Parts: sequence; structure tokens; C-alpha cells
Amino acid sequence: MKTIEFGLMTFADMAPETTTGSGKNAHQRIQNLLEEIQLADRLGIDVFGLGEHHREDYAVSSPTTVLAAAAALTSRIKLSTGVTVLSSEDPVRVYQQFATLDLISGGRAEIMAGRGSFTESFPLFGYDLAYYNELFEEKLDLLLKINRDSVVSWSGTQRPSITNLGVYPRALKGEIPIWIAAGGTPSSALRAAKNKLPLMLAIIGGMPQNFVPFIDYYKKSALESGTAPQDLQVGINNHVFIGEDDQKVADDFFPYYAQMMDRVGKSRGWQPMSREQFEFMRSDQGSLLVGGVEQVVEKLVYEHKLFGYTRFFAQASLGFVPHELTMKSIELYATQVIPEVKRRLKID
Repeated sequence: MKTIEFGLMTFADMAPETTTGSGKNAHQRIQNLLEEIQLADRLGIDVFGLGEHHREDYAVSSPTTVLAAAAALTSRIKLSTGVTVLSSEDPVRVYQQFATLDLISGGRAEIMAGRGSFTESFPLFGYDLAYYNELFEEKLDLLLKINRDSVVSWSGTQRPSITNLGVYPRALKGEIPIWIAAGGTPSSALRAAKNKLPLMLAIIGGMPQNFVPFIDYYKKSALESGTAPQDLQVGINNHVFIGEDDQKVADDFFPYYAQMMDRVGKSRGWQPMSREQFEFMRSDQGSLLVGGVEQVVEKLVYEHKLFGYTRFFAQASLGFVPHELTMKSIELYATQVIPEVKRRLKID
């Protein structure tokens, strides 16, 4: 039978601190986040992904630190990033941190590498955005070599060379699974395919059907690069929020969602989000999975028909939504949405 992994992810949005130098809001957000991961583990969700940001409106700049804390509180759920901003990281430290997480968790660590949805980490760590593509290409190449071999020789232009040096500790069961995260650019699909890596696509606006050519291009390129058909892995990530009643959850969620999208969009020139736009995104073929259980189930089945995904990530902890509503959404996702989607798709 077919198998699909169902996961959760978050950027750990939080209200900026009101007192300069204080970490009070971040402290509470991380405590809430650990409760979310524990609930997901307890309810049988397959994987949890945690984003990396370096801004005042997100609580997590060091995902592996939080994931290591979660590893000690959970027993089975896979622990991933969503994403590791590899361009402004050092691949040696990335591997070492994830290998350590893998050892703490008993082999549950994953890396999702990407170029990130923001660029604040580049100047923060002294990188030139003029080398945006070169940084990612070279650092991904080095990370893949380290993941395969404990002793590495490598040279490039964006980082000092390594000559016959060991990278330790090693992951528990050999290589750490590495995914490539993308927003829809063909070069990202081709990069993942040529490196025989799984691809995760984030759909945060528009119509999902518009991304079908992108996923088809990835699958075709992956097969041409030698990936066996049974080994193809495609992930889809949508914004998700679930409640008992379709209209009530939309009414409750809209103010928080609009605030989040307007906050992010302010620096990108987006127009303020209207309720009309929100409802369009919630429509049968829209990108936003917000509503009652049946509405979300139907959207997940629809997207599976479009993409044939093998992993679905629900970005289900969004904006400044009250913690108790997020926990309820996660519970409904795990106990009602996932089992019904599996039933309709006839998967185990």
C-alpha cells in the first residue's frame, strides 16, 4: 500500500518584546512550542519542522537547540527544520548539530535545507547577497559530502577548503535525511533532482494547480538523474488551521492571519489582505486550508490528486493565534483529518 507522512511545521511567530533586552515573550512562545511538539508526538503525527529566523517577530533562531529539547520530551516523531538557511550557515556545524540531535533523539533528526524566506541572516553573519546562489550551491555540496563521508576533502570559493579532515560525531544510523525546500523556482527543482534529494514545496498563496508543472518538472528531472520511481519523494506545505465549525474558524482566524500576512508583506510591497482575498484562498481550489474538518480533508485529497505528495506539512501555528486554539487545531488534524484523508486515499 501507499504511504504518506503527515507533519506539522511552524516559524514560531511571536509578538515582539515590549521591554528592550527582555526575552519574556520568546520564553513563553518556546514553552508553547514544546507543548505543540509533545502533543503532535502523542497523537502520532509523523514529523515536526521548525523554521530558522533572525527577526524580532520569531522566537527561534537556533532550531536544533529547540529540537534537541523536544527530542528529550518525545519518543517517535521525526524532528526537522523548515528550513535551515544553509547559505548563511557553516555546513560542518550544521552536520555536527544535526548529528548531535540525531544521537539525542535516537535517530529522528532530519535536515530541510533552503535559502530562506527572508535575507536578514546574510548581513548578520557577514555574507554578501550578491553571492546568493553560489553560497547555497557550494554549501549544499559540502553538506552532502560530510553527510556521506566522515573524512572530507573539499574546495570552493565561498568557504575555506577542507583537506582530509574528519567531522564528528556521526549520526546514529549513517546519513541524515536531507530535503530541499523550494518556493517554486525551476532551478530549485533541478538542484534537488540532480542531487537525488526529496523536494518540499511551500504553497502560501495563489492556486495549487499552478504548481503542477513545477512538481512534474522535478519528478521528470529526478527520474532522468537516476532516482528510482519508488524512491521519489515530494512534500507539499500549506497554511492550515482547523476548527469544529467551518465559518466560525474562518471568522476567528482571519484577524490573526491578516495581521501575519500584512506584517510579512509590508517589506515586500504586498497589499493589505482583505477578507475577500482570504475567502478566495479558502475556496475549494485555493491554497489556504482553513475551516472545519471536512473542508480541510477535501483540500488535502485534492492536492494529493494534483501532486501525488508523499509528505504533507501543515504550517499550523501561525501568527499570534492563542495557544489553546493552535492546540485544538493540531488535535483535530491528528485525530480526524489525517485518518479520514488516509481512508479516502486508501493508504496505510
